[in-house]
Amino acid sequence: MNQYAVIAVNLAPIRGTFHYSIPDHLASLVGPGYLVTAPFGKRRVQGIVVGLDDRAPVPEVRPLEDLVDPKPVLTENQLRLAEWMQHETASALIDCLTLMLPAGLSRQADALYELTGSPGNPPAPTERRLVQLLRRRGPLRGRQITRALGKLDWSRAAQTLVRRGVLDRRSILDPPRIHPRIVRTARLAKPPDELAAALDEIGRTPSTLRRRTKMVEMLVAEREPIDVTWLYAESGGNLADLRYMEAMGLISLGQAEVWRDPLESVEFVPSEPPELTRQQLAAWQPIERAIQSKQAHTAFLLHGVTGSGKTEIYLRAVETALAAGRQAIVLVPEIALTPQTIRRFLARFPGGVGLVHSQLSEGERYDTWRRAREGQLSVVVGPRSALFSPLPNPGLIVVDESHDDSYKEASRSPRYHARETAVAYAKLAGAICLMGSATPDVVTFRRAQQGAFDLLTLPNRILGHTERLRRQAERLRVASRYQAEEAQAKSIALPEVRVVDMRVELKAGNTSLFSRTLHRALADVLQRSQQAILFLNRRGQSTYVFCRDCGWVARCPRCQTPLTHHQDQEALVCHHCGYTRRPPHACPQCESRRVRHFGAGTQRVVAELERTFPKASVLRWDADSTRTKGAHEVILSHFAAHRADFLVGTQMVAKGLDLPLVTLVGVISADTGLNLPDYRAGERTFQVLTQVAGRAGRGLLGGRVILQTYLPDHYVLRSAAHHDYGGFFEAELENRRRLGYPPFTRLARFVFHDLTSAHAERRAKVWAELLKARMQRHDRQAALIGPVPCFYAKLGGEYRWQVILRALHPVEILPDEFPERCDVDIDPVSLL
Repeated sequence: MNQYAVIAVNLAPIRGTFHYSIPDHLASLVGPGYLVTAPFGKRRVQGIVVGLDDRAPVPEVRPLEDLVDPKPVLTENQLRLAEWMQHETASALIDCLTLMLPAGLSRQADALYELTGSPGNPPAPTERRLVQLLRRRGPLRGRQITRALGKLDWSRAAQTLVRRGVLDRRSILDPPRIHPRIVRTARLAKPPDELAAALDEIGRTPSTLRRRTKMVEMLVAEREPIDVTWLYAESGGNLADLRYMEAMGLISLGQAEVWRDPLESVEFVPSEPPELTRQQLAAWQPIERAIQSKQAHTAFLLHGVTGSGKTEIYLRAVETALAAGRQAIVLVPEIALTPQTIRRFLARFPGGVGLVHSQLSEGERYDTWRRAREGQLSVVVGPRSALFSPLPNPGLIVVDESHDDSYKEASRSPRYHARETAVAYAKLAGAICLMGSATPDVVTFRRAQQGAFDLLTLPNRILGHTERLRRQAERLRVASRYQAEEAQAKSIALPEVRVVDMRVELKAGNTSLFSRTLHRALADVLQRSQQAILFLNRRGQSTYVFCRDCGWVARCPRCQTPLTHHQDQEALVCHHCGYTRRPPHACPQCESRRVRHFGAGTQRVVAELERTFPKASVLRWDADSTRTKGAHEVILSHFAAHRADFLVGTQMVAKGLDLPLVTLVGVISADTGLNLPDYRAGERTFQVLTQVAGRAGRGLLGGRVILQTYLPDHYVLRSAAHHDYGGFFEAELENRRRLGYPPFTRLARFVFHDLTSAHAERRAKVWAELLKARMQRHDRQAALIGPVPCFYAKLGGEYRWQVILRALHPVEILPDEFPERCDVDIDPVSLL
């Protein structure tokens, strides 16, 4: 009986699947999860086989062409996960499938456009611009035209010109741009004892004889094929030398595939697991039982304060999963992916850890993906994309800092949340999902209270284990002030938090960035040769530039958001789209020269520190200072080695740092972000303040936190100051209940973007009317917010209008198709 392959084709905006016949030469090779090429209309496309069928829905089907990869690129569990994501995110199946492939392997078909006839004078402006572009630059691909013409909808103009014979359009499908890395190798072609007689003949000059002899000696010592680049580096030789000796029959040249491993050069010391405290043991035992008994569908929420030992629970869980013959995925927020984190897993599982993150090269990511597929990796660590590593038999998925917004893909479809996807994947694979956080998001904690997850707690901070603290005391030359809580561990209270009312500071005449309390504390840290972290969640020198006479504000012409002053570049920069301009010397509106900078960013904090404490050494850690590969590690290693006294940063400094000399954390402005028009503004503020406060007092020297604010009585700030998650949760939950926000309902957000505000508004209103009609049929309790302009009403040159749907099951209300240029986000983490 003939079988047909059911294919999801990689061609926008196609959303469905199609049947293809399987040619004889592929009959025994094709199955679900394979990446193939196939004809589609007049085009040649890539597609992924999602299933096999005994019958085709139409009488005439076309055959597959070939395999892109001889092995499946997706596992059975990944195919099922993609179907779940398609439904939950209201996105195209092919988008969910290609999300799981390494960049450069899956390629989308494109078209090449070329002028062939006389265009005359096209009447439409877009047609004229397209013709001018092709006349100026020659044949271009669709993606190149999109980059050149920006937001213009040029595709309709191109279709018109193709029909009139002005343009020629040809389909193009590029091969994968990533390949295994192949290196040239050399090895001996004769036994070593037969080489001696020939060595005198391999060089006519002393220098030639010397370097070629060195090459032979290295090959004799190794006995195995050697990468020729190593031979060149050690001997000073070259390919011509090797070719000469190959012609003499002394050596053989060949090729070998090598893995590109980003962890190859990372140094670490293997470690043994420490003894658990009673609280850790109480949290660990249910997890251990679940893994060992293979209790499918079990998910845990580990709520532990900062420094409570959650990572040790993760390490034990991974060890237990590996002992059961399965693999583990460990997710961390990208900005928390520090060398400290990586080394802890390498030290416990040497040789079996793979790393995935955005700063790796495509080749490194491709090889890590292939090693995972081959079963050569036991543990994969990385941000949300690591979830899609094709491990053959995952038994554990860890989601560290599970509250973090970076787990949500918000910029492109599918807009999935890695935490929710991890829970679903674990259920499909019969694995355990372990989520950990000191500040769980309200929705997840509420679900744990209601029994959706098993709730485990670690309420006490662990200073460290006895031997580690002894070495720390010797290194820092201090005596421990803490008593052993149990046989091996010592505990410490969470750092004291002092709230400073900046309104009082202003009344006292202090207009500096630093309150008097913080100034004294910084001076004390310097005097004691300790370290401090200063947190401000804004980059740049000043947050905006304005005219004091007419009120003009320097804004991005593409986004209409205030430009931020960056002193090191002497430029005004848009943090949304990257637009840059020189600072004005006079107001362009009224020509006044009273143009001033207002607000503060990390650059200004650094400048103020250097002015106030000229003998101090200061480092800055934000998105601007970490653009180059390895910058995070350089900054952190310098600070950990006490090459700087103060570290100034954005939310990067709040993640997973364990620095024993940090005895002070200063929050410059705790109000930043608190009053944004988003229902999660308070939650985000509480989370980041609690996390950054947790960086203080993680060593024998103790620590304290100083929190500067103009709203000292706000419930979020009071709760953060007292490390009171329970108090915050109850207050926030009541606010959500009163306003009808998650967890008491779910949201779906639709953002319409267009070149004019009127067009975006009109399309949003049409969509809102369609939703209202569907709500009447599917869910009369559902409600709409909008259409209204987004908080960032213009971004990247486009105006934005949004519609918010509130319903218990929003996906069930939605139609199968969505309007063009509409971003669909189910369960958004931000409404800005």
